[in-house]
Amino acid sequence: MPYTISDECIACGACAAECPSEAISEGDGKYVIDPDKCVDCGACAGVCPVDAPQEG
Repeated sequence: MPYTISDECIACGACAAECPSEAISEGDGKYVIDPDKCVDCGACAGVCPVDAPQEG
């Protein structure tokens, strides 16, 4: 199941830089994950300072 980014996102960009499938992009006030590109690796969750990326 693809990761999603919660409203806790502070738009720092750390997750986008870490994503191996380039599934994360800047959205309206927070980053968003394209579920069709997400490979469920969790790399984004490992670098987020506010734990915004969530599984499922």
